[in-house]
Amino acid sequence: MPTRLFLLLFLIGHVFAKEPPDVECVVVHQEYVNCSWNKQGTPEVNYTFYSWFHNDKEISNCTTYVSESSTNVGCIQPYDKFKRFITFHTRLVHGNKTFQQEHGLKNRVLLYPPTNLTVQNGSDFNLWFYWNQSFTNCVESEVRYRINNKKWTTSQIATGGQNFCINLPSSTAQYELQVRSRLANNCGQSEFWSDWSEPVVWGSNNSTVINHPDVPVLKWTPFLYAVGIVTLFLLVIMLLHHERIRIIPIPVVPKPSPVLYDIEDWLRFSKGLKGNFKANYNEHACPVREYCYVSQSDSESSDGSTLSITTDQTDCSVSIPVSDSDNLFTPCSSSTSDVLVSPQDEQQV
Repeated sequence: MPTRLFLLLFLIGHVFAKEPPDVECVVVHQEYVNCSWNKQGTPEVNYTFYSWFHNDKEISNCTTYVSESSTNVGCIQPYDKFKRFITFHTRLVHGNKTFQQEHGLKNRVLLYPPTNLTVQNGSDFNLWFYWNQSFTNCVESEVRYRINNKKWTTSQIATGGQNFCINLPSSTAQYELQVRSRLANNCGQSEFWSDWSEPVVWGSNNSTVINHPDVPVLKWTPFLYAVGIVTLFLLVIMLLHHERIRIIPIPVVPKPSPVLYDIEDWLRFSKGLKGNFKANYNEHACPVREYCYVSQSDSESSDGSTLSITTDQTDCSVSIPVSDSDNLFTPCSSSTSDVLVSPQDEQQV
């Protein structure tokens, strides 16, 4: 009977005995080691944390504890990135209880999300997304995008890549993209992907929008629009006042009508301008007469004097020198012709 009671108490104690806390450690962005022991819940006591790498000569005490409800649930320890491939040891101590574990940090690296995510519509008519990453040679990325808020499409990016292309995007669709990253296989592939980056959106108006849920909407935008309109209105009034701009009304073009109207009445000229259309000048008439061929006598001058004939074509006389040709132009009408000859020739006639 006592033996059975002892076994029953042993089994009950074993069932209700609490398991030791499980410590999990992650290397955060190759900067520090974050260890936590609250996976099974917040512990009832505050443990003291110690850690060291396999070849370290000294054990390091925790310098920065992570607390939850005034109870230590984690520790942040400095880290040397070249020790990631060395076994990491942790120890939790409370009173006379000690819990010690070994950890491999090679595949337990958590990077920060990519930053400066931008989008550009390239000259090749494709949509290009770009981002920045702290480690370029050892990081692989994964993108996810969706069109018009539909299902996400995931695509893997090669190691070191920091861009992604969507071929021939639709101008009427909206594209949203996010990126995450982790250490690639050539540097010891990590089990953990980083968090997704802030989404970048390219819409139908070909604009880039980065969603920041904590940024409030600008309240001064309507006021700035109002100030701009008032300023423009004042400038127009000032220009009109100084006659920099003159408003010239254009009359409506009348419809065609069988009744002819005076263009002067339609245009409504001023009196001074209307007087310019009246003829107030005179021009002297110049009559023109016809001429015909007249034969000239074969008389020759003995003293070699020249013979010139003056004919009247118009009211102004024109002197025509006469050569040895036999024909001259003389008027066929009653117009006069003055022939100038020498006195000797006059006696012979």
